[in-house]
Amino acid sequence: MSELTTLARPYAKAAFEHAQSSDALSAWSDMLSFCSVVVADETLVKYLDNPALTRSEAASTMLKITEGKLDEKGANFLRLLAENKRLDLIPAIAELFEEHKASFEKSVDVEVTSAAELSDDQLSKLTARLTEKLGRQVNINNQTDAVLIGGMVVKAGDTIIDASVRGKLDDLSDALLV
Repeated sequence: MSELTTLARPYAKAAFEHAQSSDALSAWSDMLSFCSVVVADETLVKYLDNPALTRSEAASTMLKITEGKLDEKGANFLRLLAENKRLDLIPAIAELFEEHKASFEKSVDVEVTSAAELSDDQLSKLTARLTEKLGRQVNINNQTDAVLIGGMVVKAGDTIIDASVRGKLDDLSDALLV
């Protein structure tokens, strides 16, 4: 995956810079997200992997599938990826684009998994604390998992805060085994 990320980085940066300069971050985010779903289709992957398929045919196929979902610049970007045999990079490009976008907008997506459903008041307090701690606007995606027994696990990018009873029990078990 790291090789794909390395190859995708300049494409994602170029797409982000264009989207930012043309005030179209949301539109480009939507286009790249849609294209990611398209290139993940197994039938399409097999078709695009056909060695007899020319680069222009691959571009044409992708443009037909995405018709109405891409603007002119998005279609040109897709053609460029097809010409360079880089259509498989689209999911990585989309992911890196979203990272650039979140950094620019000073926001972060946070996954909160709690043992019980959090109330609106608890969510707003948690959002305020995380916004203060992370120094960014926080977008919380809340899920429940009874396996945690109590507490919650918070994931924000590479940061993981395990404040669950299950996590504490696992830590205690590890300490006793040593």
